[in-house]
Amino acid sequence: MAASSELSGAHQPVRSISLPSRTHPSSVRLESVLNTLKSCQISSVSTPFPVGAETIQTGLVGLAELYNCLEELIHSPLTQQALLRFEHRELVEEVLDGSITLLDTCGTTRGIVFTMKEHVKTLQSALRRKGVDSRIEGYIHAYMLFRKKVKKDVAKCLKELKRTGRKVSSSPPLDLDPRLSMVFGVLREASAITVSIFRSLLLFLSTPAMETNAAARWLSLVSRLMPATAGLLSCEKGQKIVNEVGSVDVALCSLHGHLRNKDAKAEVQFAQKMLETLHLSINGVEDGLDCLFRCLLQNRVSFLNILAN
Repeated sequence: MAASSELSGAHQPVRSISLPSRTHPSSVRLESVLNTLKSCQISSVSTPFPVGAETIQTGLVGLAELYNCLEELIHSPLTQQALLRFEHRELVEEVLDGSITLLDTCGTTRGIVFTMKEHVKTLQSALRRKGVDSRIEGYIHAYMLFRKKVKKDVAKCLKELKRTGRKVSSSPPLDLDPRLSMVFGVLREASAITVSIFRSLLLFLSTPAMETNAAARWLSLVSRLMPATAGLLSCEKGQKIVNEVGSVDVALCSLHGHLRNKDAKAEVQFAQKMLETLHLSINGVEDGLDCLFRCLLQNRVSFLNILAN
């Protein structure tokens, strides 16, 4: 729940860009993608509950499509001709400066997701083979240590994203011809939305790991919810009270509290269910990040080529 409130406070409003449909055929598609991404942002900020993997995946897919649209627009002959003019080099450098942070953040996040998936697979395999034995405690401990490390890595990324977000929001108005004004306006808006969605993703991945002491407060809740919800942690109105990452924390803390019990079948089943849900979610997020990374890289290469000419 802390992640949700932090996301709300970090949300940065972005300028509304009017895209004239006659400028380029991709303009209509661009406007549609932008509107979809904005609605996704609004829904994630307005909810008092943690952002889930489905929302994150939708945002990543939308961003990849947005940058593909931008590539088409950037490579149109008229845009290329305008961008090559010497007086616009400063704006091109502004785009390149922001792209470094976005690429670095995307790369770091991909690493976190990959490592998290490996930990989840190890836990799944151990529970399938042995159920509950002495080694499970070591696997749980290793996963929780990783989760604490993730919080530190995420804090660094969020600091850089905040700097980039401030630069975008404080950028002076554009005094250019309509075509270039639209192109750079969309690029700034794309950067702002990318920063916002990356924030959501990082906060999703760094949902506070539960300490052993905190687990006790969840055990009664878990025991009540397991039979009724088949492993989904929800409130009375059917809304999730923790996201997929937090659900695994709850399940592992519950399992940890019953490790010395001879019969911990219910806790093992609960942990397996939550791990499987997280595994599927991580796969979707990983695919979205891989696609977005390629798009961000191609976008940067396009602008580097402009400076080289």
